[in-house]
Amino acid sequence: MSVQRVAMLSVHTSPLDQPGSGDAGGMNVYVVETARQLAARGVEVEIFTRRTAADQPATVPMAPGVVVHHVDAGPYEGLSKDELPGQLCAFTAGLSRVLAAAPDGYYDVVHSHYWLSGQVGWLVADRWRVPLVHTMHTMARVKNAQLAADDVPEPPGREIGEAQVVEVADRLVASTDREAEELVDLYAADPASVVVVPPGVDLTTFAPGDQDAAREGLAVPADALLLLYVGRIQPLKAPDVLVRAAAELLERRPELRERLHVAVLGGASGRGLEAPDSLRELAAELGVDDVVHLHPPVSRETLAAWYRAADVVAVPSYNESFGLVAVEAQASGAVVLAADRGGLPTAVGDAGILLGDHDSARWAAEITRVLDDPALAAELSVRARAHAQDFGWDRTTDRLLEVYRGAVAERAAREATTNPQEAIR
Repeated sequence: MSVQRVAMLSVHTSPLDQPGSGDAGGMNVYVVETARQLAARGVEVEIFTRRTAADQPATVPMAPGVVVHHVDAGPYEGLSKDELPGQLCAFTAGLSRVLAAAPDGYYDVVHSHYWLSGQVGWLVADRWRVPLVHTMHTMARVKNAQLAADDVPEPPGREIGEAQVVEVADRLVASTDREAEELVDLYAADPASVVVVPPGVDLTTFAPGDQDAAREGLAVPADALLLLYVGRIQPLKAPDVLVRAAAELLERRPELRERLHVAVLGGASGRGLEAPDSLRELAAELGVDDVVHLHPPVSRETLAAWYRAADVVAVPSYNESFGLVAVEAQASGAVVLAADRGGLPTAVGDAGILLGDHDSARWAAEITRVLDDPALAAELSVRARAHAQDFGWDRTTDRLLEVYRGAVAERAAREATTNPQEAIR
């Protein structure tokens, strides 16, 4: 069956936000790229997110065929993600007012992202009598099973909310086979409702290039040993692992200090907001503040240059539903070291190095192995580029469209069986 218009819900973070700080990350990239790709295929996409500033216009065109709606729900500023469950009723009411004039059948599918959006999507999909497609992105029960030592568990209320969304969604989109298994095992999802659709990467922006030219543009010395972390600064993402590994490396090889350059691209987020200077303080405590350089999030084009410039890109997260940074880095020809957690084994494949724990000595040893073996680094770079080619956004979007059409057809068949007179009309 055809799909002409999709309502996407991203309650807690706007697709217009810069990924890498606040609550903006891989999910924002996912929403933006799939919306653009769907619009290029003739499917109109309307994205609904919470207004976070008084001067934000009600509607913002994001791309041809894609608009972002800002919905009033609670204070514009000063409201953390953890406080948003109390605003879901307000968001749903605001969304209903925005869409009051829309005729029945205006939307074919509701696609909600993250559990907060799923709670709203549950109500509006039921009101419009259309399928609810939901992507978790992260799950409380998975995160709580793999917490960093200094992190705080997700609250029971979130687990309950996620379980409710899993029960009512027509389709659950998992990024990897492992996530699909977690939905079934930890949330009792109906296996028939779970589909695996790997996220994608912009293979035009993130592509190999000249390392020396990239370093020159970034003002990084040509002979630097560049270790790179990209992502939000919070315990879940574990940027401290790279800082500790750098300190361990220099303890073993002090002669490398003049060349070692550890770049961290990102801003404080989530639990990291409680101690926004913690990474800088850790670097000073370990005596490596002279080699650790903290940068704010950058544009996609500049990010691609950082990947090309790097000798090693570290992705030490305690959990990732997928690990978009890893694939972006590999598409750019970078050598990736990642934690063997969540979706990272799928994202990295055999084209990088997976580490089973977060021991800084082990991370330092693997970094040293790559730096000392140019042949190994070159081989991993070639494999990385080949591996990333399987993750274009066009493939992701083609699969999503199949999911939407299947959900619409199933809903129509169910309506025809349970309410034949309504189906005729």
